[in-house]
Amino acid sequence: MITRRELFATASAAGLVTHFPGFNLVTQAQNGPNFSFGVVADPQYVAIPSNGETRFYANSLWKLTESIIAFNRENLQFVVTLGDIIDRHWESYGQILPVYDKLKHPKFFVLGNHDYDVAADYIRSIVRAVGMNKAYYDFSGAGYRFIVIDGNDVSLFAPPKGNPYVGIPDDPRLALAAERLSTLKAMIAPNAQIWNGSLSDEQFSWLENTINTAAAADERVIVFGHYPVFPVNEHNMWDSERVVSLLSSSPNVVAYFCGHNHAGNYGMVSGKHFVNFKGMVETPITNAYSIVDVYNDRLNIRGFGREENHSLAIS
Repeated sequence: MITRRELFATASAAGLVTHFPGFNLVTQAQNGPNFSFGVVADPQYVAIPSNGETRFYANSLWKLTESIIAFNRENLQFVVTLGDIIDRHWESYGQILPVYDKLKHPKFFVLGNHDYDVAADYIRSIVRAVGMNKAYYDFSGAGYRFIVIDGNDVSLFAPPKGNPYVGIPDDPRLALAAERLSTLKAMIAPNAQIWNGSLSDEQFSWLENTINTAAAADERVIVFGHYPVFPVNEHNMWDSERVVSLLSSSPNVVAYFCGHNHAGNYGMVSGKHFVNFKGMVETPITNAYSIVDVYNDRLNIRGFGREENHSLAIS
Protein backbone atom coordinates (compact mmCIF):
# COMPACT_ATOMS: atom_id res chain seq x y z
CA MET A 1 0.00 0.00 0.00
CA ILE A 2 1.30 3.46 -0.91
CA THR A 3 1.68 5.59 2.22
CA ARG A 4 1.13 9.31 2.75
CA ARG A 5 4.85 9.70 3.36
CA GLU A 6 5.75 8.09 0.02
CA LEU A 7 3.21 10.18 -1.90
CA PHE A 8 4.30 13.41 -0.25
CA ALA A 9 7.93 12.60 -1.06
CA THR A 10 6.94 12.20 -4.72
CA ALA A 11 5.06 15.52 -4.67
CA SER A 12 7.98 17.32 -3.02
CA ALA A 13 10.46 15.92 -5.52
CA ALA A 14 8.34 17.06 -8.46
CA GLY A 15 7.66 20.48 -6.97
CA LEU A 16 4.27 21.93 -6.16
CA VAL A 17 2.28 22.80 -9.26
CA THR A 18 1.68 26.34 -8.06
CA HIS A 19 5.44 27.07 -8.14
CA PHE A 20 5.44 28.13 -11.78
CA PRO A 21 7.65 30.87 -13.23
CA GLY A 22 5.32 31.66 -16.13
CA PHE A 23 6.37 31.98 -19.74
CA ASN A 24 6.56 34.46 -22.60
CA LEU A 25 5.31 34.32 -26.17
CA VAL A 26 6.90 31.32 -27.84
CA THR A 27 6.28 31.44 -31.56
CA GLN A 28 7.16 27.91 -32.63
CA ALA A 29 7.53 28.54 -36.36
CA GLN A 30 6.53 31.05 -38.99
CA ASN A 31 2.79 31.64 -38.65
CA GLY A 32 2.83 29.29 -35.65
CA PRO A 33 0.97 29.73 -32.36
CA ASN A 34 2.07 32.08 -29.60
CA PHE A 35 2.24 29.06 -27.30
CA SER A 36 0.68 25.64 -26.80
CA PHE A 37 -0.38 23.39 -23.92
CA GLY A 38 -1.65 19.83 -23.47
CA VAL A 39 -4.98 18.66 -22.04
CA VAL A 40 -5.99 15.32 -20.50
CA ALA A 41 -9.44 14.61 -19.06
CA ASP A 42 -10.55 11.80 -16.77
CA PRO A 43 -7.87 9.09 -16.81
CA GLN A 44 -9.81 7.67 -13.84
CA TYR A 45 -7.18 5.00 -13.26
CA VAL A 46 -7.61 2.08 -10.90
CA ALA A 47 -6.16 -1.42 -11.20
CA ILE A 48 -9.46 -3.26 -11.66
CA PRO A 49 -11.16 -4.82 -14.70
CA SER A 50 -13.45 -2.71 -16.87
CA ASN A 51 -17.18 -2.65 -16.19
CA GLY A 52 -17.68 -4.52 -19.47
CA GLU A 53 -19.04 -1.65 -21.55
CA THR A 54 -17.20 1.58 -20.76
CA ARG A 55 -14.61 2.80 -18.28
CA PHE A 56 -11.59 0.68 -18.97
CA TYR A 57 -9.88 1.83 -15.80
CA ALA A 58 -6.56 -0.01 -15.90
CA ASN A 59 -5.96 0.89 -19.57
CA SER A 60 -5.51 4.55 -18.63
CA LEU A 61 -2.00 3.77 -17.44
CA TRP A 62 -0.76 2.99 -20.96
CA LYS A 63 -3.02 5.63 -22.53
CA LEU A 64 -1.52 8.30 -20.30
CA THR A 65 1.96 7.04 -21.14
CA GLU A 66 1.12 7.29 -24.85
CA SER A 67 -0.19 10.84 -24.46
CA ILE A 68 2.91 11.92 -22.51
CA ILE A 69 5.17 10.55 -25.24
CA ALA A 70 3.20 12.68 -27.73
CA PHE A 71 3.32 15.75 -25.46
CA ASN A 72 7.08 15.41 -25.03
CA ARG A 73 7.53 15.69 -28.80
CA GLU A 74 5.88 19.11 -28.75
CA ASN A 75 6.99 22.54 -27.54
CA LEU A 76 4.38 22.90 -24.80
CA GLN A 77 4.32 25.31 -21.89
CA PHE A 78 2.41 22.94 -19.60
CA VAL A 79 -0.04 20.04 -19.47
CA VAL A 80 -3.28 20.18 -17.47
CA THR A 81 -5.36 17.21 -16.29
CA LEU A 82 -9.01 18.20 -15.86
CA GLY A 83 -9.82 15.95 -12.92
CA ASP A 84 -10.48 12.32 -12.05
CA ILE A 85 -6.84 11.27 -12.03
CA ILE A 86 -7.96 8.08 -10.31
CA ASP A 87 -11.25 6.28 -9.83
CA ARG A 88 -10.86 4.82 -6.33
CA HIS A 89 -8.34 3.51 -3.77
CA TRP A 90 -5.53 5.57 -2.26
CA GLU A 91 -3.02 3.17 -3.83
CA SER A 92 -4.06 4.33 -7.31
CA TYR A 93 -2.25 7.64 -6.81
CA GLY A 94 1.00 5.80 -6.19
CA GLN A 95 0.59 3.93 -9.48
CA ILE A 96 -0.42 6.76 -11.83
CA LEU A 97 1.47 9.78 -10.49
CA PRO A 98 4.89 8.29 -11.39
CA VAL A 99 3.70 8.16 -15.03
CA TYR A 100 3.40 11.96 -14.93
CA ASP A 101 7.04 12.15 -13.86
CA LYS A 102 7.95 11.20 -17.43
CA LEU A 103 6.45 14.46 -18.66
CA LYS A 104 9.12 17.03 -19.53
CA HIS A 105 6.68 19.93 -19.25
CA PRO A 106 5.19 21.51 -16.10
CA LYS A 107 1.99 19.77 -15.01
CA PHE A 108 -1.16 21.11 -13.42
CA PHE A 109 -4.05 19.22 -11.89
CA VAL A 110 -7.73 19.89 -11.40
CA LEU A 111 -9.35 17.55 -8.87
CA GLY A 112 -12.54 15.66 -9.74
CA ASN A 113 -15.16 13.77 -7.80
CA HIS A 114 -13.51 10.37 -8.27
CA ASP A 115 -10.25 11.72 -6.86
CA TYR A 116 -12.04 11.75 -3.49
CA ASP A 117 -13.29 8.16 -3.78
CA VAL A 118 -10.80 6.97 -1.16
CA ALA A 119 -11.02 5.97 2.50
CA ALA A 120 -12.13 8.84 4.74
CA ASP A 121 -8.76 8.94 6.53
CA TYR A 122 -7.10 10.10 3.30
CA ILE A 123 -9.51 12.87 2.27
CA ARG A 124 -7.47 15.65 3.91
CA SER A 125 -4.29 14.41 2.18
CA ILE A 126 -5.41 14.42 -1.46
CA VAL A 127 -4.58 18.02 -2.39
CA ARG A 128 -1.04 17.75 -1.02
CA ALA A 129 -0.53 14.25 -2.44
CA VAL A 130 -0.88 15.49 -6.03
CA GLY A 131 1.51 18.38 -5.38
CA MET A 132 -0.91 21.25 -4.87
CA ASN A 133 -0.97 23.92 -2.16
CA LYS A 134 -4.68 24.45 -2.64
CA ALA A 135 -7.44 22.89 -4.75
CA TYR A 136 -8.08 26.20 -6.55
CA TYR A 137 -5.32 28.50 -7.79
CA ASP A 138 -4.09 30.45 -10.81
CA PHE A 139 -0.96 30.89 -12.89
CA SER A 140 0.00 33.05 -15.85
CA GLY A 141 2.05 33.30 -19.02
CA ALA A 142 2.21 35.13 -22.36
CA GLY A 143 -0.62 37.52 -21.57
CA TYR A 144 -2.95 34.82 -20.23
CA ARG A 145 -4.19 34.05 -16.74
CA PHE A 146 -5.12 30.40 -16.22
CA ILE A 147 -7.58 29.86 -13.37
CA VAL A 148 -8.14 26.43 -11.82
CA ILE A 149 -11.42 26.15 -9.92
CA ASP A 150 -12.47 23.46 -7.44
CA GLY A 151 -16.01 22.24 -8.08
CA ASN A 152 -15.66 19.78 -5.18
CA ASP A 153 -15.48 22.66 -2.69
CA VAL A 154 -19.12 22.31 -1.61
CA SER A 155 -20.00 18.67 -2.24
CA LEU A 156 -21.06 15.55 -0.39
CA PHE A 157 -17.65 13.87 -0.64
CA ALA A 158 -14.73 16.34 -0.51
CA PRO A 159 -15.29 18.31 2.73
CA PRO A 160 -14.08 16.06 5.55
CA LYS A 161 -16.49 14.47 7.98
CA GLY A 162 -15.93 15.00 11.67
CA ASN A 163 -15.32 12.55 14.48
CA PRO A 164 -17.93 12.78 17.22
CA TYR A 165 -15.87 10.56 19.54
CA VAL A 166 -13.20 13.24 19.85
CA GLY A 167 -15.49 16.25 19.44
CA ILE A 168 -14.59 17.14 15.85
CA PRO A 169 -17.69 18.35 13.94
CA ASP A 170 -18.42 17.81 10.26
CA ASP A 171 -17.10 20.43 7.87
CA PRO A 172 -20.00 22.93 7.51
CA ARG A 173 -19.76 22.67 3.72
CA LEU A 174 -21.34 19.21 3.95
CA ALA A 175 -24.59 20.66 5.29
CA LEU A 176 -24.49 23.39 2.65
CA ALA A 177 -23.98 20.75 -0.05
CA ALA A 178 -27.00 18.79 1.17
CA GLU A 179 -29.06 21.98 1.12
CA ARG A 180 -27.99 22.91 -2.43
CA LEU A 181 -28.68 19.42 -3.73
CA SER A 182 -32.10 19.33 -2.05
CA THR A 183 -33.01 22.64 -3.68
CA LEU A 184 -32.01 21.37 -7.13
CA LYS A 185 -33.93 18.13 -6.64
CA ALA A 186 -37.04 20.12 -5.76
CA MET A 187 -36.60 21.97 -9.07
CA ILE A 188 -36.14 18.61 -10.88
CA ALA A 189 -32.83 19.97 -12.20
CA PRO A 190 -30.92 17.47 -14.38
CA ASN A 191 -27.67 18.17 -12.52
CA ALA A 192 -29.19 17.34 -9.12
CA GLN A 193 -26.80 14.42 -8.80
CA ILE A 194 -24.72 13.30 -5.83
CA TRP A 195 -21.62 13.06 -8.00
CA ASN A 196 -21.61 16.81 -8.77
CA GLY A 197 -20.50 19.71 -6.59
CA SER A 198 -20.22 23.49 -6.45
CA LEU A 199 -18.09 26.46 -5.46
CA SER A 200 -18.17 28.00 -2.02
CA ASP A 201 -19.14 31.67 -1.93
CA GLU A 202 -15.57 32.38 -0.83
CA GLN A 203 -14.15 30.64 -3.90
CA PHE A 204 -16.67 32.31 -6.22
CA SER A 205 -15.55 35.74 -4.90
CA TRP A 206 -11.94 34.69 -5.43
CA LEU A 207 -12.76 33.67 -9.03
CA GLU A 208 -14.41 37.02 -9.73
CA ASN A 209 -11.53 38.95 -8.15
CA THR A 210 -8.92 36.93 -10.07
CA ILE A 211 -10.68 37.60 -13.38
CA ASN A 212 -10.79 41.32 -12.55
CA THR A 213 -7.12 41.34 -11.54
CA ALA A 214 -6.28 39.69 -14.85
CA ALA A 215 -8.28 42.33 -16.72
CA ALA A 216 -6.38 45.10 -14.94
CA ALA A 217 -3.13 43.42 -16.07
CA ASP A 218 -4.45 43.17 -19.65
CA GLU A 219 -4.51 39.37 -19.43
CA ARG A 220 -6.92 37.08 -21.21
CA VAL A 221 -8.39 34.26 -19.09
CA ILE A 222 -8.91 30.53 -19.60
CA VAL A 223 -10.65 28.73 -16.72
CA PHE A 224 -10.02 25.05 -15.98
CA GLY A 225 -12.58 23.04 -14.01
CA HIS A 226 -13.67 19.45 -13.66
CA TYR A 227 -17.42 19.94 -13.97
CA PRO A 228 -19.18 21.32 -17.05
CA VAL A 229 -21.28 24.45 -16.63
CA PHE A 230 -22.79 24.84 -20.13
CA PRO A 231 -24.77 23.57 -22.05
CA VAL A 232 -27.34 22.21 -19.56
CA ASN A 233 -26.42 18.63 -18.69
CA GLU A 234 -26.78 16.18 -15.82
CA HIS A 235 -23.02 16.43 -15.18
CA ASN A 236 -23.01 20.21 -14.65
CA MET A 237 -21.82 21.88 -11.48
CA TRP A 238 -24.67 22.68 -9.09
CA ASP A 239 -24.04 26.43 -9.29
CA SER A 240 -23.32 26.43 -13.02
CA GLU A 241 -25.67 29.33 -13.72
CA ARG A 242 -23.75 31.87 -11.66
CA VAL A 243 -20.44 30.65 -13.09
CA VAL A 244 -21.70 30.99 -16.66
CA SER A 245 -23.08 34.44 -15.87
CA LEU A 246 -19.72 35.59 -14.49
CA LEU A 247 -17.61 34.13 -17.30
CA SER A 248 -19.88 35.25 -20.13
CA SER A 249 -20.03 38.83 -18.81
CA SER A 250 -16.25 39.16 -18.34
CA PRO A 251 -14.70 40.66 -21.50
CA ASN A 252 -11.26 39.12 -20.91
CA VAL A 253 -12.50 35.52 -20.47
CA VAL A 254 -11.85 33.39 -23.56
CA ALA A 255 -12.86 29.86 -22.60
CA TYR A 256 -13.82 27.35 -19.94
CA PHE A 257 -12.29 23.85 -20.26
CA CYS A 258 -13.61 20.86 -18.29
CA GLY A 259 -14.04 17.08 -18.16
CA HIS A 260 -16.44 14.92 -16.07
CA ASN A 261 -18.89 14.22 -18.91
CA HIS A 262 -16.91 11.55 -20.75
CA ALA A 263 -18.92 11.97 -23.96
CA GLY A 264 -17.65 15.52 -24.36
CA ASN A 265 -19.69 18.62 -25.17
CA TYR A 266 -19.44 22.17 -26.47
CA GLY A 267 -21.37 25.42 -26.13
CA MET A 268 -20.86 29.16 -26.54
CA VAL A 269 -22.30 32.09 -24.59
CA SER A 270 -21.54 35.70 -25.56
CA GLY A 271 -18.50 34.59 -27.55
CA LYS A 272 -17.07 32.53 -24.66
CA HIS A 273 -16.28 28.90 -25.43
CA PHE A 274 -17.30 26.09 -23.07
CA VAL A 275 -15.39 22.94 -24.05
CA ASN A 276 -15.99 19.60 -22.37
CA PHE A 277 -13.10 17.27 -23.26
CA LYS A 278 -13.76 13.55 -23.71
CA GLY A 279 -12.78 11.08 -20.98
CA MET A 280 -9.61 9.03 -21.48
CA VAL A 281 -11.05 6.12 -19.47
CA GLU A 282 -14.03 5.52 -21.71
CA THR A 283 -12.77 3.12 -24.42
CA PRO A 284 -10.66 -0.06 -24.45
CA ILE A 285 -8.00 0.91 -27.01
CA THR A 286 -8.73 4.41 -28.38
CA ASN A 287 -7.03 7.24 -26.53
CA ALA A 288 -8.32 10.77 -25.90
CA TYR A 289 -6.14 13.84 -25.29
CA SER A 290 -5.55 17.24 -26.88
CA ILE A 291 -3.05 19.97 -27.64
CA VAL A 292 -4.29 23.57 -27.59
CA ASP A 293 -2.47 26.04 -29.85
CA VAL A 294 -3.04 29.65 -28.81
CA TYR A 295 -3.00 32.32 -31.52
CA ASN A 296 -3.84 36.01 -31.26
CA ASP A 297 -7.29 35.47 -32.75
CA ARG A 298 -8.17 31.86 -31.96
CA LEU A 299 -7.59 28.68 -30.00
CA ASN A 300 -6.92 25.63 -32.17
CA ILE A 301 -7.60 22.34 -30.38
CA ARG A 302 -5.84 19.37 -31.93
CA GLY A 303 -7.67 16.25 -30.80
CA PHE A 304 -6.01 12.84 -30.65
CA GLY A 305 -7.82 9.50 -30.61
CA ARG A 306 -11.52 10.06 -30.03
CA GLU A 307 -11.04 13.73 -29.17
CA GLU A 308 -12.19 16.23 -31.81
CA ASN A 309 -10.47 19.18 -33.46
CA HIS A 310 -11.87 22.66 -32.81
CA SER A 311 -10.99 26.15 -34.01
CA LEU A 312 -12.37 28.65 -31.51
CA ALA A 313 -12.38 32.32 -32.48
CA ILE A 314 -11.37 34.80 -29.78
CA SER A 315 -13.84 37.66 -29.80
